[in-house]
Amino acid sequence: MTTAIRSEFDQGIALTPHPDESGRYDGELGAGWQIGGGVNGGLLLAVAGHALALEHGSRPESADHADPVSISGYYLSASTPGPATVRTEVIRTGRSLSTGTASLSQDGVERLRVIATHGDLAAIEGEVRTSARPPQLPPPDQCVGVEHAPKELIAQAALLERFDMRLDPSTIGWALGQPSGEGRIQGWFRLADGREPDPLLLLLVADALPPVTFDLGMPGWAPTVELTVHLRAKPVPGWLRVVHATRNLAGGYFEEDAEVWDEAGRLVAQSRQLARVPRQA
Repeated sequence: MTTAIRSEFDQGIALTPHPDESGRYDGELGAGWQIGGGVNGGLLLAVAGHALALEHGSRPESADHADPVSISGYYLSASTPGPATVRTEVIRTGRSLSTGTASLSQDGVERLRVIATHGDLAAIEGEVRTSARPPQLPPPDQCVGVEHAPKELIAQAALLERFDMRLDPSTIGWALGQPSGEGRIQGWFRLADGREPDPLLLLLVADALPPVTFDLGMPGWAPTVELTVHLRAKPVPGWLRVVHATRNLAGGYFEEDAEVWDEAGRLVAQSRQLARVPRQA
């Protein structure tokens, strides 16, 4: 089974089962998903999550466990464009959830180690009790598009060409040399080629906005150390509202919390990552 190619994102996470090694999937990391010194961490997490979805789907006892519900990835070395191998192992299979691990490597060097629980998000939708509220944003046509991003950001982020991202004007003072210092960036997101959101795309979206360190006056690549995403529901078609924020920076590291809301006003994903502070010239 090979993933049907429907968009650049689908091509970016496409995998083919290895004919002679159970649990192994082979793919190609594209240059169009680079940021800073490597391939975007959210895209890598989506590749690993896709491999586990395929592995669960190949087993009768977990065939409907295609959606990541909780997934954590540890980034061991920077990935580069080119062939990649994902080896999966199913640890436990239950009636509603299955848990497994995945290791993404290139030329024998491990890039990412993941543990994840998959299930059927459509089957677990039900009562919601939350005090969370979606971010209040101007309409997309009143927000700032990628074409207005600082040159230094465009130069180190080829993946921005894949995005239709509109940032809230109130959180982009850093682009004008006036960072707020609050550590918050928010805006609208969808893919430039029109592909609608689904659970695997949410893994990319959780790491799609510029690092919140830009708003702290620290531009540059912020390598991810660890990224965990919790998925709450399958998103409806349309724009996603995304907010990234941080409250702590210490010892050369910072945490970045993200919320992703769909057009139905539902919180469909939350994430937290630990990343290194960008190196300053």
